[in-house]
Amino acid sequence: MKGKRLGNAQVSFIDIHMSDCLFCEIIAGEIPSYKVYEDEDVYAMLDISQATKGHTLVLPKKHYENLLAMTSDESALLFSKIPNIANLLKNKLGAEGMNIITNCGEISGQTILHTHVHLMPRSQNDGGPDFSHTPTHDYDLGAILKEIMS
Repeated sequence: MKGKRLGNAQVSFIDIHMSDCLFCEIIAGEIPSYKVYEDEDVYAMLDISQATKGHTLVLPKKHYENLLAMTSDESALLFSKIPNIANLLKNKLGAEGMNIITNCGEISGQTILHTHVHLMPRSQNDGGPDFSHTPTHDYDLGAILKEIMS
């Protein structure tokens, strides 16, 4: 019908079903997952490639290629859910800390082009990735700042 607008539920259905996205198919229930949490905005599941025990992915239900494709409001909504999910994992699994990471673009390690945030519960000697701060380059910070601000 000319001039008829789609409702939010219809738009969401189209967003999910009109894409070739593994995560959209999981959210739609077409592919099984180990769901940890779900509400109207986000879906959280255990990563099938566990970097640490309980490594979880938090996804917006709406498809965005990565965090940089989201508006401030959209990313704020996603990140407003992170503390509750991260604390659930931390408390239930007895973790001492948490890595919270998102990769934007294939060059940064993003393998599925649907925004997702990695929650990696951390404990002593867990064998997970080492993100300790060890300088690997001797960059001129003043020159970098000048480039950013120009």
